[in-house]
Amino acid sequence: MKKSIFVLFTLAVLITSCSSEKKQDPFQVGKQNIGLLTDSTKIKDLELVFPTDSVVTSSIKGDEFIGDKNDIEVFDATGKKLLILTPSQALDSTAVIESAQILDSRYKTDKNISTLSTFADIKNSYTISSISTLISSIVVSVNEINASFTIDKKELPANLRFNMDLKIEAVQIPDNAKIKYFMVYW
Repeated sequence: MKKSIFVLFTLAVLITSCSSEKKQDPFQVGKQNIGLLTDSTKIKDLELVFPTDSVVTSSIKGDEFIGDKNDIEVFDATGKKLLILTPSQALDSTAVIESAQILDSRYKTDKNISTLSTFADIKNSYTISSISTLISSIVVSVNEINASFTIDKKELPANLRFNMDLKIEAVQIPDNAKIKYFMVYW
């Protein structure tokens, strides 16, 4: 009798522990991961991380002499571009990912920020580390999650669009300015 109670108890513990395991969201963006892609994933393992997606490398013969890093593009089954990954080393299958450009709106941070979010969403969710001005966009950096959010200058007031020397402050960016894409760096 005691043996059967012990077996039933053991089975109950196993069943509840297996059902309580949390499955990794393939679109969750964290400080060290994007879904199953982590800061230690090797290039050679990308097919395992994205089994239903297409992983396309843009390797060009002769690149080994110029040392340029070739981006790796990830497309879903419908052909929509999801990510652009930059390896830490050119032409090395054992290299890890250095950065990931996130293009698809299904990818979200733990505070629900995606490419559908606005500047107000970013500033209300995270501490802004810096704002950089580029030719046609601004980059809002958030060190808390190793990310930077790119906003097209078309989203800014006209007086801020054309002067690259102008230091743009967070208060000058409209709350409804949309994110073009965002990047995670490792």
